[in-house]
Amino acid sequence: MDARTRLEQLYASFAPDVRAYARRRIHAEAVDDVVADVFVVAWRKIDSVPEEALPWLLGVARKVVGNQLRSAHRRLALTERLGDQPAAAAAEVESGEVLRALASLSPRDREVLMLIAWEGLHQREAAAAMDCSPPVFRVRLFRARKKLEHALRQEAADPQPAVEGTRTIAVFDKRGDLS
Repeated sequence: MDARTRLEQLYASFAPDVRAYARRRIHAEAVDDVVADVFVVAWRKIDSVPEEALPWLLGVARKVVGNQLRSAHRRLALTERLGDQPAAAAAEVESGEVLRALASLSPRDREVLMLIAWEGLHQREAAAAMDCSPPVFRVRLFRARKKLEHALRQEAADPQPAVEGTRTIAVFDKRGDLS
């Protein structure tokens, strides 16, 4: 099969999954850019894309989303340093104890949990998406679950309203809808 046909098949098969993944992690207006960037990388590395392409594509998407978030953060910081009007604050999502507990975790711990819980990947596939070995991923998953459990216990013992100035992550269901 030639490279173009392979890319077309990858896009037809996995673009909805990559789009749903991006929708759960980044502002809706940037989702199309993430999907396009992921498949540009797939085109450039078409000979390196494994047969089980979804974990690989989600790993690329994770890196693209990270780059976009860092870029947005740098733009915001530059705007603030230059004294321009601050960008309009994104609407904060009130989602209760679980969301606050998830928000208290590191980005890597959240990603580990989300790959398993929301993306429905097996540990081996999630390890490929995180660019680590399956044993390393299992350790990360174990630790992330323990941290989430601890955060939920703390939240139950001392519920706190969202603090102004903190960032809240949004949780979406498998269809990409806000839950």
